[in-house]
Amino acid sequence: MAGSRLPRQLFLQGVAAVFMFAFASLYMQIPGLYGAGGILPARRTLRPQGKGRWQQLWEMPSLLWEAPRLGLDTAQGLELLSLLGTLLALGALLLRVLRHRLTYLLLWAAYLSACQVGQVFLYFQWDSLLLETGFLAMLVAPLRQPPIGKQGGPAGARPHEDLPFWLVRWLLFRLMFASGVVKLTSRCPAWWGLTALTYHYETQCLPTPAAWFAHHLPAWLHRLSVASTFLIEIAMPLLFFAPLRRLRLAAFYSQVLLQILIIITGNYNFFNLLTLVLSTALLDDEHLGAEWGRARRKKIAASWPKTFLTTLTLLLELTVYALLAYGTIHYFSLEVNWEQHTVHSRTNFTFHQFSQWLKTVMLPTMWLGGASLTWELLAAFWRWTQVRGWLWKLWSLVQLSIFGTATVALFTISLVPYSYMEPDTHGRLWTGAHRLFGAVEHLQLTNSYGLFRRMTGLGGRPEVVLEGSYDGHQWTEIEFMYKPGNLSRPPPIVTPHQPRLDWQMWFAALGPHTQSPWFTALVLRLLQGQEPVIRLVQNNLTRYPFHKQPPTYIRAQRYNYWFTQPEEQSQWWRRQWVEQFFPPVTLGDPTLETLLRQFGLQDKSPPRPRSASSPLTHALHWVRTQLSPLEAPTLLWGLLVAAAAIRVLQALLVPSPPPPNREEKHRTASKKEPGAAGKQATLAPNSCSSGAQTPRRKK
Repeated sequence: MAGSRLPRQLFLQGVAAVFMFAFASLYMQIPGLYGAGGILPARRTLRPQGKGRWQQLWEMPSLLWEAPRLGLDTAQGLELLSLLGTLLALGALLLRVLRHRLTYLLLWAAYLSACQVGQVFLYFQWDSLLLETGFLAMLVAPLRQPPIGKQGGPAGARPHEDLPFWLVRWLLFRLMFASGVVKLTSRCPAWWGLTALTYHYETQCLPTPAAWFAHHLPAWLHRLSVASTFLIEIAMPLLFFAPLRRLRLAAFYSQVLLQILIIITGNYNFFNLLTLVLSTALLDDEHLGAEWGRARRKKIAASWPKTFLTTLTLLLELTVYALLAYGTIHYFSLEVNWEQHTVHSRTNFTFHQFSQWLKTVMLPTMWLGGASLTWELLAAFWRWTQVRGWLWKLWSLVQLSIFGTATVALFTISLVPYSYMEPDTHGRLWTGAHRLFGAVEHLQLTNSYGLFRRMTGLGGRPEVVLEGSYDGHQWTEIEFMYKPGNLSRPPPIVTPHQPRLDWQMWFAALGPHTQSPWFTALVLRLLQGQEPVIRLVQNNLTRYPFHKQPPTYIRAQRYNYWFTQPEEQSQWWRRQWVEQFFPPVTLGDPTLETLLRQFGLQDKSPPRPRSASSPLTHALHWVRTQLSPLEAPTLLWGLLVAAAAIRVLQALLVPSPPPPNREEKHRTASKKEPGAAGKQATLAPNSCSSGAQTPRRKK
């Protein structure tokens, strides 16, 4: 392996960017979701149970327990956390000195605190994925950023540094492999029939304009794309641990291709960006250009053993690619019809056969991860043996012991949620792993994944449309900013923002309203005319049809939506009424009161008054007043453009130092320690010198 210094820095910057998007997106929605007049007020979630302070904090870890000490209620504390998280993440994105272990610990703790009070609006898999990634970033980040060496890179790499970064690769493997497997274990006919993409583009939560065009691609291409998805999500992840770097790079680019296509055709907030950040664990310094600018070595005739190994490596790579191609052709019965210029495909295995295969490979994939981790531990130990100076050697051993133990422990507990896919394997797992996982499960250090398990909307995309009225006879539709409603409005592009109410409206449409208790609270707040909730529907209040006076009645209808055909150029959608989703209600209506009481949504006690004269309260109110006119995607893209502009200025104003020549390196080594130059020649490629603090080099 060619080292991971540059990929680690890229990973830390990417995690900071995703945290920035997540906190800023959440901040814009807090008053409507969690405020005193919001859909699910956050103050209901943090109620003292008469337990000790530390026990209470351990059972429900949230910094928001301390909000009353600052004179803030829970929602205001959440706003403060989100603002500080956004600024801290932006700082870590721009400043190398802030890519510190403490920074990522604070980001992780702040987002975990938000998830504790987020309720159903923060129960998405990418929120769990961000928490797990953020904790790993805390381990990957250095305790102190080493100085920039004369070669333009951080000097003084430590033997343990690659260990936590390996966990990022393991997380990426679990995410992708599970996402592919659950599509087949769910027995969804669309995935088994390779027709999922025929429905996916128009039935996903928030499609983009490109989804309309992708939906009208030929059916045979949709089926081929599903087969390719299974290849990328089930087979290619096994190459994440391949000993040949070109195989790992091939797996990396396959994941990048999949994520970019998803970003183009769907608004999945920061999820795909976070997956791309995780993919950096497949890269190395050599591929990212760590050797760029160094003097080129003279070409010399390769010895026959080296030529033989090169040829053998190439043959192994070609064999792997051939097996992948053969497996795809065989298991999906790919046949090219040259006359019609199409590719026919179908699933060439049964559910029983796949279940037996999964039962066979689950334990070997765990052993594969264990073997890869063992190799990393041995490599770290070898680097430790190259450290010079007994004091540095002792300090390196302490660090290696701590991070080695943490890495093994996190790998062990991750096997529990990973094995959920196969019940027999889960039952045979070591009981110690179950106990360890149960002890820290509430911290969300590791989670189970599996996206797009079943394809919904096979008979049309179900969509809930809210309607308001003053007299109960004339009804006006209430259009949301992002989800489909108006037939002539094109699908929006909102990535990396996640409009959490719009997402939950998509889930609500899949069943009766009683399965989504929060929907009753939404109806109540709209009848009350709560402005923070209205801004979740339409940030520009003039576009809300009842902005002057709240409606007297509200009801909801369920429609089926479909993309229009290419010849229907004036509209993007067509729809058909299905049924009434929520009955007409008004304030004080017995039906509404019964539902509120049934779901425990009644305001039994008013919020405790807080001091309005607090400087912190005034500051939060001022920031909210300045930012409320902006739509969330505008704010997020503004942060991204500002960060990019600052990075460009940094690159222009602070040029990187030129690489030293060989004589300078030799003189520096001779000054620091007599005979150092001679000793360096005998060091292993990834050795670490604590005395001279020379960067690792690839021979």
